[in-house]
Amino acid sequence: MIDYYETKSQPITRVMVWEAYKKVRANKGAAGIDEVSWQHFDKEVSAQLYKLWNRLTSGSYFPKPVRQVSIPKSAGGVRKLGIPTIADRIAQQVVRTQLERIVEPYFHQNSYGYRKGKSQHDAVEKAMSNAMTNDWVIDLDIKSYFDTIDHELLLKAVSHYCKEEWVLMYITRWLKAGIVQQDGVYTDSLTGTPQGGVISPLLSNIFLHVVFDRWMEKHHPEKPFERYADDIVVHCKTEKQAQYVLKMIVLRLSTCKLAVSESKTKIVNLRGTTEKKYPRSVDFLGFSLRPIWSKTSKGNKLLVTSFISKASITRVLRKFRSYGIHKWRKPIEAIATKLQPVIRGVINYYCKIWSSHTRYIWQQLNARLLKWVKWEKGLYKKAAMKWLQTKYREKPNLFAHWQLVHP
Repeated sequence: MIDYYETKSQPITRVMVWEAYKKVRANKGAAGIDEVSWQHFDKEVSAQLYKLWNRLTSGSYFPKPVRQVSIPKSAGGVRKLGIPTIADRIAQQVVRTQLERIVEPYFHQNSYGYRKGKSQHDAVEKAMSNAMTNDWVIDLDIKSYFDTIDHELLLKAVSHYCKEEWVLMYITRWLKAGIVQQDGVYTDSLTGTPQGGVISPLLSNIFLHVVFDRWMEKHHPEKPFERYADDIVVHCKTEKQAQYVLKMIVLRLSTCKLAVSESKTKIVNLRGTTEKKYPRSVDFLGFSLRPIWSKTSKGNKLLVTSFISKASITRVLRKFRSYGIHKWRKPIEAIATKLQPVIRGVINYYCKIWSSHTRYIWQQLNARLLKWVKWEKGLYKKAAMKWLQTKYREKPNLFAHWQLVHP
C-alpha cells in the first residue's frame, strides 16, 4: 500500500508534490534546459513525481540551471526570463506553498502583487482613492529589480519569517543554480531571482516587504502607497514632502543594494500648486492616473481618475496590426472567433473600472474590419460601411467590443 503522507528526512509528503504538480501543470509553460516537455513528462508522471519526491525528502535534490530567454518590452528593450525545468518548477511550488502559508499574514495590506484575493484593479482603485486626498505622487521604478536582489539579504529576510531549514536550503540552491544563456554559455547566479521561476514572485515580495513596506510603515506611516511587485507609487501632501520622501527612499534602497532608475522615477503633480513644472499623470499597471475637471453637486472639481495609458494603447493596437486582418480570406464569423480572446482580454482588464476611455481602440479595430470588408467584398468605403453596419444589426454580439463601440 502506498503511503501518500510518508516523509523521510525532510517533511515533504507525496501529496504535497502531487498538489504542486497540478498547480504547475495548469499554468503549462515551456521546457527547461533538459528539453523535457509536458507531453514527455506526463507519459511517466507517476515515476517522475516519485523520483522528485524521493530526492526532495532525502535532501539530494539539486536543481538544474535555468534556461534564459528574452522577450521584448512594450517600452523597448528586452526582459530576460529564466525558465526552470518542469521538475524544478514543481519542486519550487512545493516550497512556495509552504512558505506562502507562513509569510502571507505578515504582508502589508497595500501590497497587491501575486497575492490571493488581490489584483491590479484593487491597486489602481486604491491609488485613485489616495490621490483624492494627496496631491503629489512619487512614481518609483527600481532598476532591474529581479536581477539585482542581493542573495544574502534575501535569505536573511526569508529566514526572519521562516525557520524551516529545508525551505531555506532549497531556496539557496535555486538562487545559486546558475543560468544557461541563449548562446548556450553557462554563468553563475551571483544576484537576483530569475523571472519565470515559480517561487521568484514570492521571494521578491518578501524582499520588498522588508526593504520597502515595513520601512515605510515604520518611518513614513502617514504616506500611503500601493505596490504591485516592484511597481510602486507613493502619495504625498506637498511638493516638499514628496522631494524629501523620495530622497529617503533612494537612500533606503541603496543600503539594501538596490537602485532606482533615474530616468523612470519621478515626482508627479496631480493637483498641487507649484512654480516648477512636473508631470501631471502617473502610469500604474497599464493605467494612467490623471486629474480631470468634473461637475459635482458642489460645483466643478478637479478629480483624479484612471485611463488606459498611452503605452497600453500602443501595445494593443500593435497586436491588432500584427494580425494583418484585412488580408484574411475567411468569413467574418471566423475573424470574430480569432480576435475574441484578445478583445475579451482588453475589455476584462481595461474596462473593469469604466469603459469609455478605451473608445479609440475599438474605433481603430472597427476601421481594420472595414478595411477587411473593402478587400474581401470588393466594395468602396460607403458600401463597405453599410455592409458592416448591416452585419452589426444582424449579430450585435459577434464582436465583444461592438457592445461598447459599434460600426
